[in-house]
Amino acid sequence: MAFGNYKTIGAVIKEFQIIYTESDFVEALPFNISDYFREDLTLMMREGVVDNSEFAICENLIYPVLKEIWKQYRSKFLLWSHQSLIYDEKLSGFPEYILAKRSPLGKVVFDRPYLILVEAKQDNFEAAWGQCIAEMIAAQRLNAELDVVIFGIASNGNFWQLGKLEQNTFTRNSTFYSIQEIDKLVAAVNFIFHQCEIGLDRINTLTGAA
Repeated sequence: MAFGNYKTIGAVIKEFQIIYTESDFVEALPFNISDYFREDLTLMMREGVVDNSEFAICENLIYPVLKEIWKQYRSKFLLWSHQSLIYDEKLSGFPEYILAKRSPLGKVVFDRPYLILVEAKQDNFEAAWGQCIAEMIAAQRLNAELDVVIFGIASNGNFWQLGKLEQNTFTRNSTFYSIQEIDKLVAAVNFIFHQCEIGLDRINTLTGAA
């Protein structure tokens, strides 16, 4: 997989001539977590094997959080798991998760724009971001004329880092989040979902789409 060839942030930034910055662009957007979700996550973290592999991290820690928030946005977006994303030989592979527009043709269609790319690694955020930024660049190029901000999430399950790609500038949010403080984490992820909704609404207004 070509995305996996990028092992550091510097390598992908240099190859694609992306400007790298850091700032606190994420604003907490409170999200009401269901009691079931909170209790199930607590149980899994206390009793389950949740982080022995990247697959376990995805299934037990990352996907449940994304799914809980996605449900509030499901009329506009689909959350794809390990879906093939191909721009060219260098920018291709299978991101952990992709948030994409819900196609008017139905949930079986992987439709543009692609808005959030998620990458999981076991305690290697440098490699996670190298791969995630490459995925974000691919999504941006595939979106083509659909001028929209692409968001990225790199996580080891416990800690979550957020970033965005806007034109030729990648910004990593200075503040990191922890699943141990689930309300703060969910409020941060909810913010980027909401930003995606704003971006999609703007595109629909400009194009006259439903």
